[in-house]
Amino acid sequence: MYGREFAEIYDLLHHGRGKDYHAEAAFVADLIRARAPHAKSLVDIACATGAHLVAFAGLFDEVAGVEISEPMVQVARKKFDGEVVHLGDMRDFALGRRFDAVTCMFGSIGHTMSEAELDAALTCFADHLNPGGVLVVDPWWFAETFTEGYIAGDVVEVEGLTVARVSHATRVSGKSRMEVHYTVARPEGITHFAETYLASLYTRQQYEDAFARAGFTAEYLPGVQNGRGAFVAARKS
Repeated sequence: MYGREFAEIYDLLHHGRGKDYHAEAAFVADLIRARAPHAKSLVDIACATGAHLVAFAGLFDEVAGVEISEPMVQVARKKFDGEVVHLGDMRDFALGRRFDAVTCMFGSIGHTMSEAELDAALTCFADHLNPGGVLVVDPWWFAETFTEGYIAGDVVEVEGLTVARVSHATRVSGKSRMEVHYTVARPEGITHFAETYLASLYTRQQYEDAFARAGFTAEYLPGVQNGRGAFVAARKS
């Protein structure tokens, strides 16, 4: 999952598909500052190649990122001076400090494979949050909103590349299994590779219960983030 070939085209592909990282980051920053007006520091978990993190860096005094895929980390680190992006697992990373805001975007929380792993991740997020801080989580599709057999396809032309992406998603043992095929055409030739992504299909109630177990009071905002919604949470006093 999230290998070198994908990391190399990740930014170009999502830019070509129209993903607006700066608008999403601004939306999330507004959610944070509505609840913590003086928030100055932020850590983005599962930050991939750091596209959201670059946008957050223009909105917060200090940012950091955590990503489990080493190829993604290598791409992300080229965008920053200093040690900003850390190789780590959302379930057990330890940065040795706390932040005013913690974010986990793009449905990445779904890569926890059980409620126990979800609990571990949210507890780890809580351990990195200052008192009065805010957590924003963009969940993967709920079990009740996932579309079985969903097919998506795009062809984008960016910076001399033509990239075709086709995906098919199925429900397997309480998880979504998305198989994605990429064809990349460059002046020197055409390459093809495929990746498979598993994500847990938790119910909304399972998420809310997990937030409570990790010591958060969470509010769910429906309809945002491409329809998946967003959870905005604060640690209980």
